[in-house]
Amino acid sequence: MECYKFKRAQAVWARGREEEMNCELAFRAVIPAGAVELHLAASSIYRLWINGRFVCAGPARAAHGFYNVDEIPLSGKLTQPENVAVIEVVGYNVNSFDTLDQPAFLAAEYLQGGQVIACTAGEGLNIHELKQRVQRVQRYSFQRAFAECYRLRAENRSFYTESAWENPQQPLNLAVQPGKRFLRRSVRMPEFKRLSAKALVETGRVDFQPIMPKPVLSWETKSLGNTLKGYLSQELEERLSDEGQSMAFLPSQTALPGQPFPLPLENGYGLYELPFNATGFIRLQVSCQHPCTVYLMFDEVLLDGKLNFLRMNAYNLFKYTLDPGCHDILTFAPYTMKYIQIAVKGEAVLEELGLVEYKHPPVPRRVKLSGDMELEKICRAARESYLSNAVDVFMDCPSRERAGWLCDSFFTSRVEHVLTGECLEERAFLDNFLLAEKFDYLPEGMLPMCYPSDHNDGLFIPNWAMWFVLELEEYLERSGDRELIDRARPRVMGLVDYLAPFENEHGLLEKLDGWVFLEWSRANDPDVVQDVNFPTNMLYMRMLEAVAALYGEEGLREKAAWMRKVIRERSLQGTFYTDNERRTESGLENPGNCTEVCQYYAFFTGTATREEDGALWETLLRGFGPRRRELGLYPEVAHANAFIGNYLRIELLYREGLYQDVVDNIRGYFAKMADLTGTLWENDTPYASCNHGFASHVIYWLAGIYGVEEEKPSAAT
Repeated sequence: MECYKFKRAQAVWARGREEEMNCELAFRAVIPAGAVELHLAASSIYRLWINGRFVCAGPARAAHGFYNVDEIPLSGKLTQPENVAVIEVVGYNVNSFDTLDQPAFLAAEYLQGGQVIACTAGEGLNIHELKQRVQRVQRYSFQRAFAECYRLRAENRSFYTESAWENPQQPLNLAVQPGKRFLRRSVRMPEFKRLSAKALVETGRVDFQPIMPKPVLSWETKSLGNTLKGYLSQELEERLSDEGQSMAFLPSQTALPGQPFPLPLENGYGLYELPFNATGFIRLQVSCQHPCTVYLMFDEVLLDGKLNFLRMNAYNLFKYTLDPGCHDILTFAPYTMKYIQIAVKGEAVLEELGLVEYKHPPVPRRVKLSGDMELEKICRAARESYLSNAVDVFMDCPSRERAGWLCDSFFTSRVEHVLTGECLEERAFLDNFLLAEKFDYLPEGMLPMCYPSDHNDGLFIPNWAMWFVLELEEYLERSGDRELIDRARPRVMGLVDYLAPFENEHGLLEKLDGWVFLEWSRANDPDVVQDVNFPTNMLYMRMLEAVAALYGEEGLREKAAWMRKVIRERSLQGTFYTDNERRTESGLENPGNCTEVCQYYAFFTGTATREEDGALWETLLRGFGPRRRELGLYPEVAHANAFIGNYLRIELLYREGLYQDVVDNIRGYFAKMADLTGTLWENDTPYASCNHGFASHVIYWLAGIYGVEEEKPSAAT
């Protein structure tokens, strides 16, 4: 963490509108050629254009009240004597897991020879509202801010390219936004590489039926207007979900040969496939002789050969109303997809379609796999899953959430160290949890389940806070960064103090508040996670051991040893560990619930060992795994899911040096994912996200088995 101070720039926004939802402004300057740098910070997100060409987007996220400053060299971009530089900023001003609910602003200054030549709240940088973004639209998802909807007007085109452009509007009345704390960006700028569509899968006609109110996603009806901010139904200018559900797609051709562009469309559509499930800003070039409307739909997979823009519990449908002419369109925020469907109401020609990728820059190392094609494909999918989920914080997925989740980060951080030899992004990720002065809506001592994010509904996962401590323990071993560990002590001890009152007469956590979460399986059903959940207590025991190791708290080490004894006595029933006990009038009773992931938690945390639980170990080793469901083995033990059960399983095999079993399990669990999307998934089916950051952990195991080598520049992706 390094503080930053602007030379002259101040944070500004349109007066009285800094808390307005989904408000977009454009900051324009004319910059001379030469060695010029742009330094800027923004809330919520920005993108930069030079002479009508996209340059970059940001910023890197930080804790509440802190803002990272990007320092962008522009020399190679300034191709004219006078260059038009436009910074577009959208202030969302809604609570989300992706961007923080903080007032909108931009602080920016252009420097040449160390001198400021234009800056906010100074000369040379003018602020405009083009009024192209439709402001009152639906949220994109529960976890992210707004969907995108634009009315692109012909008179605004020269704004981005003509230095002599004259503003036909009245100047905005600006106000300085004081009290911002700036940090120098500590993680690398992402890669902005163009990716073209691979193939045109299908074309056909669109039947634009009368738009009627249609079903909406559950979070929109249950949470919006209560703990979730956004525009209510009666406030909307456009209701994209109704329009999308009022279209019927009638295919006329499939598996089309030849070049996919240009594609003339008249009340028609084209379904395109990307080379893999990619993340970035969707870009398309559309030309039309008459006004028309273009709809942009996308998703990671097809369901029965069709694209369902609602599959991810998000609105993967955007709308662009176009004046006649040629339009270069780029989504403002990044999204994830393998398939893109363009529908045109009216008549237009799709000239080009693809993505500007938004992901971690190329990494210096790769796993040595000696030509095993299947493992190579799985490793590439894991690598892509890492790169797209490690832009500024370790994310769960780059699609519906883009959230910095704990537990996920425990696994993803290992991959960073393998691929880069550094802990650069992990330090930034952990630092955000330490920089925050407090976590609104959460009880004292508890950590957010993901951060930077807003949790207005008060939801938290106590288990994920425990993983924070386990990650600190490994981070110290990887980095030697004792300074961060010492700064984390108040947070860690605060968590210990929070959890202690939930201990029952046996020293076990009982009836924890919040969302007791283990994984997406039977193990997470309400009747299993309460009242005394043994996997949670196993994790708590392991957390106390980590606290003792980090800070010399020997009393906690003794407490953990006692907990281990009690858990073994109460959870182990016959061969398997059971998941929970319920509180009754006569005391605690064990209902006999038994899940696969509970067994893995037991061995992962050291509650069980191969020496003490040899029969169970052999059962797990030979009777469980990728084919158990198919073979119908041990039906009384509820199946695990991808995260974290299958990962804990492979981790245990890896720890024991059973490398052939590790490789066999990797093939069994992940080959189908790599084949279908080129990324690795949240679940063991394509039900939810098909690109999850933790899934890149496959690289950690393969690197440990086969070793790593320096990446060849030509092979970097």
